[in-house]
Amino acid sequence: MFIQTEVTPNPATLKFLPGRVVVENGTVEFRSKEDAGRSPLATRLMAISGVTSVFFGYDFVTVTKDGPDWQHLKPAILAGLMEHFMSNEPVMADAGGGEGMPDGEEFFEESDSNTVATIKELLETRVRPAVAQDGGDITFRGYRDGTVYLNMRGACAGCPSSTATLKHGIQNLLRHFVPEVEAVEAVEAA
Repeated sequence: MFIQTEVTPNPATLKFLPGRVVVENGTVEFRSKEDAGRSPLATRLMAISGVTSVFFGYDFVTVTKDGPDWQHLKPAILAGLMEHFMSNEPVMADAGGGEGMPDGEEFFEESDSNTVATIKELLETRVRPAVAQDGGDITFRGYRDGTVYLNMRGACAGCPSSTATLKHGIQNLLRHFVPEVEAVEAVEAA
């Protein structure tokens, strides 16, 4: 088994491509060892000293660290990924798969539903595929008074360039196609 590794814009995060589907639908993020109990693979990776979060996309695993250098962590992560996929264990303990932790309720006024539908379509077709290339995900959380609220996950969470991505990339894109949008803000998952 060959697992590719890619750097991400976040220096504390690496993207691992095992060459197979990780989660069939959606994305899943684990920010604690307790959270990781829902996934044998996440449990294995979170047990490695220095690993602070694990994020699953369709065909990739993103690992975020604190402390140790990648040269010390990367071999342990690669070994954990290899052992898991060679054992044919499921990625998720429940058969549900990639629904992930709920991000909480979306919020917006009913009168803004057409605007929100356009925002969601732009995020789905133009933003999320690009962000997934960097090992992350961005999901819609809400819209109020011209401001779009987004949740950044995986490599995007805590990335030094995430503010630039939000303000110069996503905000400009949404303003161009949806004149009602005045600003874009990052929010934590509920």
